[in-house]
Amino acid sequence: MEIIKKILKKTNQNLIPAVILVAGIMISGSLVYSARSGEKQKTIPQGNAGSEEFASLEKEVFPKSVTVPVEWGDFGMRMVKSGVIDEQKMEALYEGRGGFSDEYRKLLLGDKNGQINITRENAGYWLNLLWAFGLANKNDILENGEMSDPKNGGAGNFASTGGWNMAKGDAMKYYSAHPFVVLSKEQQELVDKVSRTIYRPCCGNSVHFPDCNHGIAMLGLLELMAFNGMSETDIYATALTVNSYWFPDTYMTIAKYMKDKGTNWKDVSPKEMLGMDYSSAGGFRKISAQVVNPTGQGAGGPSCGT
Repeated sequence: MEIIKKILKKTNQNLIPAVILVAGIMISGSLVYSARSGEKQKTIPQGNAGSEEFASLEKEVFPKSVTVPVEWGDFGMRMVKSGVIDEQKMEALYEGRGGFSDEYRKLLLGDKNGQINITRENAGYWLNLLWAFGLANKNDILENGEMSDPKNGGAGNFASTGGWNMAKGDAMKYYSAHPFVVLSKEQQELVDKVSRTIYRPCCGNSVHFPDCNHGIAMLGLLELMAFNGMSETDIYATALTVNSYWFPDTYMTIAKYMKDKGTNWKDVSPKEMLGMDYSSAGGFRKISAQVVNPTGQGAGGPSCGT
């Protein structure tokens, strides 16, 4: 509980999401993403479930999978060797949720994994892998950005750092400590630029201020995509799909809002949808307040983590 006390001393509103998440996960006893393997989260608008419109919208928002043209290779194994992921802790976590599948084991311990392939079923596991990667990969955004700004209380006080308990020892031992991928000047500039414009609906900050698990996981994914030469356009498109897997309620609601405005999901601008007006906590609240499902109730908002 000591980390909560430290955070609560701060009054900066940017710390509120971290306080909520860390407090919640301390109480629940689990500091990592807890969606069970293969478990689909409910989607909003709830009242439309089973309808033809709902099914059509769901198919648009959630493709069966998204393949990121990035070789995962031995990154999992390297994170285990570095200590940022404790193999036994990770395996025990998933054994308690129905089993540590061969797929999960290979991604964590294999050395010849192919391209990253994210589905609705394995998105939670990828969130944890990318959380560890984003936390540990050496990057200027972590070292000189908002996370390390003294006015925000220090990098160790956030849910993205204090919440990672799958490491061997203190997670901050691994913070920006391992050059898993080293970006060129141009690649770093791209990550810096894009990270400032991508938000997540559990928090009010951009990925450039990755104070929660979703933010730091997305930072890790952006680094991998830039390192592998993906274009800015493709990065935004991939990030939107991945965010949709992580926040299904949110993006079904946004897609319904856009459809009501006359724009199909396939025609939206990924960059716009990921921006502050739609994907930040505040932006999404405004959107969801305008979406009413057939039961007459407004769409709900997402939580950070479980």
